Amino acid sequence: MAGASLNGDEELAMLPTEVREAQLRESNSQKVHPQPMEGAMNQNAEAIDVLISRVFTNILSLKSAYIQLQSAHTPYDPDKIQSADKQVITELKNLSELKHFYRENNPKPVCVSPQDSRLAAEIQEQQSLLKTYEVMVKKFQSEIQNKDSEIHQLQQQIAGATQKREKLDKNLKLRGLSSRDSGVSGEQNGFFLVDLTPDLFISAVDAAYKAVHDFSKPLINMMKAAAWDLDAAAQSIETSVVYAKRAHKKYAFESYVCQRIFVGFQEESFTENPADFTVNKESFFHQYLALREMDPLDALGQNPDSIFGKFCKSKYLLLIHPRMEASFFGNLDHRHYVMGGGHPRTPFYQAFLKLAKSIWLLHRLAHSFDPSAKVFQVNKGNEFSEVYMESVVENVVMDENDQKPKVGLMVMPGFWIRGTVIHSRVYLTGVKVAE
Repeated sequence: MAGASLNGDEELAMLPTEVREAQLRESNSQKVHPQPMEGAMNQNAEAIDVLISRVFTNILSLKSAYIQLQSAHTPYDPDKIQSADKQVITELKNLSELKHFYRENNPKPVCVSPQDSRLAAEIQEQQSLLKTYEVMVKKFQSEIQNKDSEIHQLQQQIAGATQKREKLDKNLKLRGLSSRDSGVSGEQNGFFLVDLTPDLFISAVDAAYKAVHDFSKPLINMMKAAAWDLDAAAQSIETSVVYAKRAHKKYAFESYVCQRIFVGFQEESFTENPADFTVNKESFFHQYLALREMDPLDALGQNPDSIFGKFCKSKYLLLIHPRMEASFFGNLDHRHYVMGGGHPRTPFYQAFLKLAKSIWLLHRLAHSFDPSAKVFQVNKGNEFSEVYMESVVENVVMDENDQKPKVGLMVMPGFWIRGTVIHSRVYLTGVKVAE
């Protein structure tokens, strides 16, 4: 027994009770416990680093999507805008998921270290940036909706215009005046802005009479300059006309112009050879539209030998007698130039072209109708009829014996169109005019 050794527990058991308890307390205070917290903290720091890296990656992706959204507005591309918008929303959802993941796995600590404070500040900054992007995305979405609304309105306007065009085209087809066979654009020539109605023809008749009146002025002035006897000239046009005033003899020259310029008006060929003339109703109307807004000299400059050019040549040679032209200019240069197919740019010839254009348009329009508008004349000595005639002089005093006044001159012929009578303009002989 003396040689045996005691282990620590046996020695402790042999000690007095008070001493044994004191040693146990000292031993417990010096005991080292295992420390697993350090490894856990290292793992948590790595996870946070990965999370922050993913946050920054998503921010960069969000910036890229935002830039694409901006560029899609200039020029405006709805498909690209929609694609970029989806990408922005996707990145925002990813960031939101990261935020929830962080909160679920990292509850708020009781004591926050300075390092954690910096991390929280960075996260708060990124959250503020996200709010800014969300506001801007909502703004772009609102702009997209506005653009979509504008596109919808424009589409409705286009549909309405197309429907209107189809309706007008249908109406014109019913009249045999479709634009498809004309070889010209109806819109470019004002085709769809013109409706073939009697009112359009009436306005063309008024324009033609004004052109006759306007051309008679330089014609009379040329006669005066050439020392013509205007009384004798008026008498040679129509004899035995009693004019209420000497100034009324101007109507004799207007009558002379109409007599020449309207020769052949009722024929579709007008001045052309009927055997060589093949024009249908719609072609008449297209010719009317083609020349309607053009300067006649410009039209002849483009095509001097056109049908209109041949018409001008024929009517000038018929209207201006060689002796008349020689007295006006001292030569026949105008005549020779026109006979050769040219169109001089002199003021007198340009005045004639305005007259020729108005009569040409009236003829083309008259034969655009089905049936064609008809021209009629009244003869000298016919009784005045308010149904078919109107006096070119206002305030005519009727005879006290209630006898109807007589026609002295037919200044402008009349027309029938679709049951409507357009009055012939006449000068009444032997009547008085109220002052």
